[in-house]
Amino acid sequence: MLIHPTGKFDNTARDYKTITAHPLAAAMGAEIRGADFTNMSDDQFAEIEDALFHHKMIYFRDVEWSHDEHEAFSLRFGDWAEDAYTDGIPGHLNIQPLVREADAKGAHIFGSGWHSDGPFLANPPAIALLYGVEIPPFGGDTIWANTVLAYETLSETMKELLAPLRVHMSMKHAFESSMDYGEADDSPVGKLAKLKGLGVNDLPEHVVRKVKGNFHPLIRTHPRSGEKSIYFDPSYTIGFEGMTPPEAEALMGFLTAHLTQPAFTCRLRWAPKTLAVWDNRISIHQAFNDYDGYRRELYRTTIAGEAPA
Repeated sequence: MLIHPTGKFDNTARDYKTITAHPLAAAMGAEIRGADFTNMSDDQFAEIEDALFHHKMIYFRDVEWSHDEHEAFSLRFGDWAEDAYTDGIPGHLNIQPLVREADAKGAHIFGSGWHSDGPFLANPPAIALLYGVEIPPFGGDTIWANTVLAYETLSETMKELLAPLRVHMSMKHAFESSMDYGEADDSPVGKLAKLKGLGVNDLPEHVVRKVKGNFHPLIRTHPRSGEKSIYFDPSYTIGFEGMTPPEAEALMGFLTAHLTQPAFTCRLRWAPKTLAVWDNRISIHQAFNDYDGYRRELYRTTIAGEAPA
C-alpha cells in the first residue's frame, strides 16, 4: 500500500519568540532549539507544548540534566501516568530505565514492534519523554507514525465504517512473547519472563488486569487540538468489539499497512543527551534491534492521559 496524500502534510514550523522548530520529516517531528532547561519560563514552556501538539514528536539535542531535572520538566506537562512495565529506578520511581546491555542475547527487545505506550490501560499515557544517555555508534533509532495523518487520508466511506468501532487493547501478546522468548532479569521483558510457569490464578493482579485490557474508541479525538486519529497499534490490538477473529484480523492487517506507511513517519537518530517528547495519543512508534554488541541506555517518563474518547 502506498498513499501520496495531497494537501494533507502540515509539519511546517511555526514562528515562536523563544525557540525555533526545525521539521524532521514532512509527516511529523521537529528539532527544537533555544530551550533553556535550567531556567525555563512559562512562556517558553507554552511554546514547547504548542510545538509538541503541532509536530506530534519533538526532540532536543545536548540536554545536560539529572534525573531530578528530568522529573521536574516532565511534571510541567501533567501528573505521572501509570507505567505498564517497570517500577522506576531507586529514588526516582517514575523514571523508567530502558537499558540493553552489549552482551544481551535474543531477538526480542522491549519496544521493537509498532505500538503506543500503555493503550491497554483505562487511561493510557498522554505524553512520553525519553532521554538518551548511552547510544550505539549506529542503529537503535526510533521511528514514529502520525495517526492523525493516517486518519485524514482515509476515504469518507472508510471513516464512516471505522467511526463506531471499539478496539480491544491488551498486553496479551507481549506477555506471551515474554514467556516464550524473554530471559528472566530486571528488564521490562525480563520481569514478565520471571512469571513463567505460574498458573493464571497465581499471576499478579496488575498483570491480569493488563492482559484483560480495555476497549477504546478506534477513532479518538485529541482533547487539546480536536484532531481525529486512528487509535490502533499491531502490538497491543487483539480485536474489535462485536467482530469475529477472522473479521478483526482482516481489519488489523489493513490498519497496520495503512498506519505504518513511510509517508506518515519520521525517524530519529539518537545521540547521547538527546531528549525526545511525543504525543502518545496520536502517534505510534517502534525501536530497532540492530545494534548487537553495543550498549543502549535511555530513561523514560510518562504523563497521565484521559480515557480515549
